Order: sequence, then structure tokens, then C-alpha cells
Amino acid sequence: MAFFEQFASLINTDLGRFITLLIAALLFIVVVGRFFKKAKFTTATLAYVGLALAIAFVLSYFRLYQFPWGGSVTFMSMFFVVLIGLWFGPTVGLVSAFAYGLLQLAQNPMIFYPLQLILDYPLAFGALGLAGFFRKMKGGMYIGFVVAVFGRWVFHTLSGYFFFSQWAWEGWNALPYAMAYNAIYLGAEMILTLVIISIPVMRHALDHVKNRVVTAGAATAR
Repeated sequence: MAFFEQFASLINTDLGRFITLLIAALLFIVVVGRFFKKAKFTTATLAYVGLALAIAFVLSYFRLYQFPWGGSVTFMSMFFVVLIGLWFGPTVGLVSAFAYGLLQLAQNPMIFYPLQLILDYPLAFGALGLAGFFRKMKGGMYIGFVVAVFGRWVFHTLSGYFFFSQWAWEGWNALPYAMAYNAIYLGAEMILTLVIISIPVMRHALDHVKNRVVTAGAATAR
């Protein structure tokens, strides 16, 4: 545990954040890049994925509300991660979302235990890639987004139940508290995002970008 405490302290320094960002970038370039090459995707497609992650990361700084024990309502940051899976399928979506989890770890680390780190960062944010499994369904953008947010909620709830029960609201047991706490901020951002992407102008813009991605993009997405 002493080693993990040193690791947690390192992550909270500028050097630690830089190292985490570097690892996330390398993970994205090596793993996603190899998959794109194997699947004969174009460099333009890879650029779209990188752009979506960059937009998501920047938007994650625009917090409409920050909760005291982790979690915040941002302006559509989750949606741009989800878009990767919707555009290119679950494999690229999951790997990209996993890398995004490392970016979030570098941005705002809240680390107490090894399993909590895994649940709250690579697994919770990695779940946003689940949207890729719904990309070919009618209404897949909406269904995939809801499922992706639900997946993230599950991992954060597990983390809250096992590691943050001491901060449960008065009169609340650990599990209901963890479920409610994480549902509040994730649900608020989910509803806000669904409202925005349901606006006809926004929906048509997304369809236009998707068509360009498909044209620039590739052979087959998995």
C-alpha cells in the first residue's frame, strides 16, 4: 500500500499528470493506430478520432457543476467520446474511451485505493465505448449514448459503494447513496445532452459530420 500511496502522490503532481497524459497518448497511438492499419482505415479517420477525444477533453473543463466528492456536470464531454464508438464501432470506441479515462486521471485525479482508481477512470470512462454496439440500430445514437452513460454509472456506483460509503448522506446506506450520488450528475449531463442533440439543427449537423467521416473513413469498422 505504501507503493500505491507514493503512486497516488505522484499522479497529483505536474510531472505525474504529464506522465499520465503521455501514457494515454501512447496507448491511443499504438493500440488504436495498429487496429486502424489492420482494418485499412485512412489517416483522416484516425484524425477524426483524435479530434473527438480532444473536443471531449476540452469540454470536460467546462463544468456546469462540480460535486464535492468527485463527479461533475460538463457540457456534452461524454457525448464526443461516445461518438467514436458510434462512428467506428465498439473496438475503436472502447480503446479510445479507455485512453480518455487516463486523460481524466491526469486532469483531475482522486485516488485512494488501487481498485478505486481502476473503477473510476479506465473502466468507468471506458464504458462510454459501449455505444459502438448500437451504431447500426435505428435510434442507435440515442440508445448507445444512454447505455454508455449507464455503464459509466455502474462502475462509479461500485466505486462509491466500496470506497466512499463514509461520506454517505445522513440516513442513507452505502449502496443507495452511491447509486443516487452518481445518478444525479451523470443523469443531469445525459438529459442535457439528449435535449441538445435532439434539436433538428444539431441532429442534421451530426448527420453531416457522420457522412463525411464515413466517406473519409474506411473499409470496415468492428
